[in-house]
Amino acid sequence: MAGTSTHTVTNQPPPLAGYDVFAADRALVAAVERHTGPDVLDEVRSELSALGRAAGSAQLQEWAVQANEHPPRLRTHDRYGHRIDEVDFHPAWHRLLGKGVSAGLTGAWTRPSGHVRRAAGFLVWTQVEAGNCCPLSMSHAAVPALRTDPELAAEWEPRLTSTVYDRELRPAAHKPGVLFGMGMTEKQGGSDVRANTTGARPLAEAGAYELTGHKWFCSAPMSDAFLVLAQAPEGLTCFLVPRVLPDGSRNVFLIQRLKDKLGNRSNASAEVEFAGTWARRVGEEGRGVRTIIGMVAATRLDCALGSAGLMRQAVAQAVHHCAHREAFGGKLIDKPLMRNVLADLALESEAATALALRLAAACDDGGEQERAFLRLAVPAAKYWITKRCAPVAVEAAECLGGNGYVEESGLPRLVRESPLNSVWEGAGNVQALDVLRALQREPGALDACLTEIGRTHGADHRLDRAVKDLFTELADLDSVEGRARRLVERLALVLQGSILVRHAPPEVADAFCASRLGGDHGASFGTLPTGLDLASIVERARPAL
Repeated sequence: MAGTSTHTVTNQPPPLAGYDVFAADRALVAAVERHTGPDVLDEVRSELSALGRAAGSAQLQEWAVQANEHPPRLRTHDRYGHRIDEVDFHPAWHRLLGKGVSAGLTGAWTRPSGHVRRAAGFLVWTQVEAGNCCPLSMSHAAVPALRTDPELAAEWEPRLTSTVYDRELRPAAHKPGVLFGMGMTEKQGGSDVRANTTGARPLAEAGAYELTGHKWFCSAPMSDAFLVLAQAPEGLTCFLVPRVLPDGSRNVFLIQRLKDKLGNRSNASAEVEFAGTWARRVGEEGRGVRTIIGMVAATRLDCALGSAGLMRQAVAQAVHHCAHREAFGGKLIDKPLMRNVLADLALESEAATALALRLAAACDDGGEQERAFLRLAVPAAKYWITKRCAPVAVEAAECLGGNGYVEESGLPRLVRESPLNSVWEGAGNVQALDVLRALQREPGALDACLTEIGRTHGADHRLDRAVKDLFTELADLDSVEGRARRLVERLALVLQGSILVRHAPPEVADAFCASRLGGDHGASFGTLPTGLDLASIVERARPAL
């Protein structure tokens, strides 16, 4: 018929924008309320809601797209041929990173409930754009390593924990805030950092060295300073490498190329060379791993938090889409099979959030028991949560059908990002072997985890049986290496189940224990057993606009 439009848009969901990412996440809000001191709870809620509203705004979502569509570029030389080794970013990257810094995501070390409030903020901020979370994480995590040298900590910690973002390359003493990167991995060694060949020669100045060598992966190469490992006369040692020296001259920090990565496109990762590079020793010679391990533990927790954030955003997008999309005579969210899929995804997301925030609360506590708990629970959580992220993101994209395979939906970016945290800070086998080391050498770590799990004894028969199975696995640690992944998986699931049974709504805890611990679950999402309150689980996961 003449004049009839053929392009009326119907049956498409509205954009998931203009909402509070924090307040719309019931599981995260509950975890924050559970682990935050009552004297600062109102302040923390207000702070996180402000960040959540920014994260859910259409403007910041557009900045995230721009930062990924215009990835960083390396400039090795200026127009006159001078070596400058600078990385150029799209303005959207700087806007996002600046907001992350101003939100306090580089410093949790001195504020009341600092680790919980910062962990929740990091989980929220990852949902906007995960790439800028790398320098935020590295800068936050550098503090415990620097504290092994009180003089260095006094100099650098106030700048690292500052809420001022200063992107200019100039002497750190002249800057109100700085960012840190990290360089441990080398071509020949990977996670085996004791195989590093970068050398450190002592200079006449106390604590000063000259570095010669390379790093195969250097995180956030545009940063003001870096913590790196190199071989000093007494063995592997940790060093601080400033980008700009106190006199304003550039340190020798040769960026050879930027990595062309599957995801995390907005963030720069580089190969760098040291050739007579000035460095300051951090900690004692020969104790580099022990010095930097505090940084590694903090960044591993951020890997778990980041993956929990990616899962939450994927689930929020999937539930939002299905709540508005109609097919076969009704809303997708009301179809029994789709509801099963969404509920299954929601369980994975809530379990990840609950465990990650529990670890952050242990960091705030700081007591001996909680430190022992973290020694085992952090690598276990890092292993399991990051492993679950990719299948959750892929299944969530499928909930959108063909729309989920289109870049404009945002799901392909989540899918590409989803495997990364399982590689960063030690891949799966490294985490599993680290758990074994803690079990074999630090009995207090196991005792602390069993104390945590034991708080739910008798509350759910499926959880009790899973704990019994875990004890069977733990009975033979001498020959466990080949099945270490299975052991770590069991430990993480039991920890998640214990937290959910104590604190989650009954329908969530029941479904988790039935499917993850009771064995009544298929190999794919959407295979939850019958008799569960799936509608309530899905509604809990639905982002409230």
